[in-house]
Parts: sequence; C-alpha cells; structure tokens
Amino acid sequence: MNYNVVKGTRDFLPEQMNKRNYIFTTIEKVYQLHGFSQIETPALENLSTLMGKYGEEGDRLIYKVLNSGNFLDKVELNQELDYKKLTNKISEKGLRYDLTVPFARFIVNNRNNITFPFKRYQIQPVWRADRPQKGRYREFYQCDADIIGSHSLLNEVELCEIIDEVFSLLGLKIELKINNRKILAAIAELIGKPDKIVDITIAIDKLDKIGYDKVIEELLERGLTNEDIEKINPILNLKGSIEDKILALKRLFINSEIGQKGISELEEVFNNVQILNLSLDLDFDITLARGLNYYTGAIFEVKCKDVTMGSIVGGGRYDNLTGIFGMPDVSGVGISFGADRIYDCLEELNLFPDQISASTTIIFVNFGAKESKQCLKYAKILRSKGIKTEIYPEEVKLQKQMKYANDKKIPFVALLGEKEIEEGVIVLKNMISGEQTSLTIEQITDLLYK
Repeated sequence: MNYNVVKGTRDFLPEQMNKRNYIFTTIEKVYQLHGFSQIETPALENLSTLMGKYGEEGDRLIYKVLNSGNFLDKVELNQELDYKKLTNKISEKGLRYDLTVPFARFIVNNRNNITFPFKRYQIQPVWRADRPQKGRYREFYQCDADIIGSHSLLNEVELCEIIDEVFSLLGLKIELKINNRKILAAIAELIGKPDKIVDITIAIDKLDKIGYDKVIEELLERGLTNEDIEKINPILNLKGSIEDKILALKRLFINSEIGQKGISELEEVFNNVQILNLSLDLDFDITLARGLNYYTGAIFEVKCKDVTMGSIVGGGRYDNLTGIFGMPDVSGVGISFGADRIYDCLEELNLFPDQISASTTIIFVNFGAKESKQCLKYAKILRSKGIKTEIYPEEVKLQKQMKYANDKKIPFVALLGEKEIEEGVIVLKNMISGEQTSLTIEQITDLLYK
C-alpha cells in the first residue's frame, strides 16, 4: 500500500505552518491597512462557472469531480465520446482553478449585500492539474486582493503600493513588471489579425520559460506568417528605459486607438507610482501577457530578484468578468500573491525570523502533583496576556522535559519546585543563553509580554 501524498501536494509540519502563517499574516495586515474586507468562496464550483474563463490551457488544468453515485448513468458505453462530451456527462463540479472567477460569481450573487467600489481580500487554496516542478504545485494558496466597481487607475497604483509594502516587510528584493492588454491587442491589430490576440498572448507569455526561438515557432504554428513575425519582432525586442519604450510604442501605434489608450493608461500608472517612491524595481515589459483571457487593461507580474523562480505575484484589470454571469460593465482590478512560491524564496534565502519557528514561548517543567497545580495558575495568568504557554503533562526526568523544550525550540523554561512556591518566585531559564533568573510571575509577564 502506497501512502505517499499526491504529487504536487504536501504535508506541513508545525514549524512549516508557523512560517506559512507568518506570510499569510503579513499579507493580511497590509490588505487590512488599505481597507480590504475578507471573504471566502467554496472549494467546489459548478463547471459551468469555471469552464471557458481561463482559455483552452486553463480549462484542461481544472480538476473535474465525478458526479455522485453511478456517474455513468448518462453514458452509453458503446458510444464514442470525445473528452469534452464525456466530461459534460459524468462531471458537473470542479475544484476552483483560481479565486478570481469564483469572486466574479460571488459579486453577481451578492450585489445587493455589498457596497461598491468593493475591496475584497481572500486567502484560500486553489487546485490545478499541472505538471509539478520547482515552484509549481497542484494544490497551493493564493492571497488575492481586488477592487471592483471602479475604473480609476488609482486602484492599480494602490496595488503596486501593496506589493511594495508586503515584500519590504518580508525582506525580499523584487522586480514588478507591468504591461497593458490593450497594447497586446494593438500588436495583433498591427499585423492585421486582431482575432489572433489570444494566440499571440499565449505564446509570448512563455518567453521567459521557453525562449525567443520557441515562441516564434509557436506563433507560426498558431497561424502567424513570417511577415507577421517581422512586424512584431522589433516590439518583442524593445529595449531601454520605461520612457524609451513608451515613446517607441507611441510612434508605432500612432494610428491605433486601442494602442494609444493602453499607452496612456500605462503612463498614468507609472507617473503616480513614481510619486510614492517605492523601494521595488519597476519595469515595463511588453512581452508580459499573462495567459488568462479575462484581462483587459493593466497586467502585473512580480519576480524575486535573488531566486530563480516563476512569478510570485500576478494580476491585472478585467473590465467585464462579471458579464459572463449576467452583470455587465463592472470593472475590477486585482493581484494575487503566491504564498507557496514566496515561502520557497524566503526559505532559500534564509529570511524567516528565528522566533517564528517556536509555537510556544514558555513551558513549565512538571515536578509533581503539588507543583503542577501552581503551574496551572501561573500558566493561566500568562495566557491571559497572550503569552503562548505549556505545562509538561507528565512527571518524568528533567532531562526528557528539557529535550522536549529544545526540540520544539521553546525559548524559555520555567522551573517551579517547593522552595520556589514558598518564596513566590519562578526560576526562568533562557534556553538560548543558558542564563537562569528567579522572578515573580508579574516580572515574567512583563518580560515576555509584547
């Protein structure tokens, strides 16, 4: 019998959970500082909600859940069925692929219970039937923030600020890349094939992963000609500062209304971000496409500068995502922090604070029934102040109890014998320095209370 976890999924030990919660808490605090409210949506969604929203590749990566009972009831076994037809007959539900499409459904269903513009954050797991590799999992957490019901580009600027604040707190050096989907649409328009926008974005979004030559091969396979490639080649190889790139595109898209609109939006975002004097590195990357079909304006991607890793934040503007659920013309913009990739970056760079590994601050040694009764009273006082406190449950050798404290990386051990009870003190041992001091419970509370 094989009891291994499914590839692309993981168990998490307490120390790992402490580190993960450090990331979640950091992101959540920044979201709350900016006035975002928390929501949750179910892990399971109807396939009618999910399918067709992520493009062809995304649809293939959605985990489909078999119908309950005899799921073959509606299938004639002698009938030849293709994948899509068979799926429709045996599965009606799937695990969510991301948090954004369920959020759009949430908005439509709850439009009368929320105030627009609505600022939401959501920290929950998602699932993708992807091939596991470094930084790519089948089950992982997303930490989303969205502002919906507003066209203002100040929202894009605020999301850039949030990204900067989170990674400043985590200590990661990052590069934030920004593009605009309207500029990508203008590229398709430039070669006279506006219907090829999806094919172009899917291909050039892989530039970092498969390289320039492979992207050109894929563009040709998707119906572009060598003449088309010659026209877009200077765009794909655009160099220089943000201002240089924008100036070059203004000339190139002088007759393109959608191209000019995309450039104008980018300029406004960049100009306002510069006012904030953020610590992150900012770049305009015209090859940034992000393959999700629902983006219509600004698109964001963040990479860690010191670790070879895929994007650790992604997002963008979507002007009509709720329209697919019967509520048109509601614009929104959002970002999603990939907590699992951020974890891997922090771990590789040894940036997790030492103190977060300890789940307990202080543990009372158990010297017997009489002493443990007094320990119960003291532990209650400490916990009432928010100090994480344990009492060792059994009267065993001191060496075993101290090993338990060491293994759990508990920084303080409290020793309370008959003498200490009589004197009203506790011997506090600092497990890092080895120093021992006799203190009252009030003094220990003051020392550990933060």
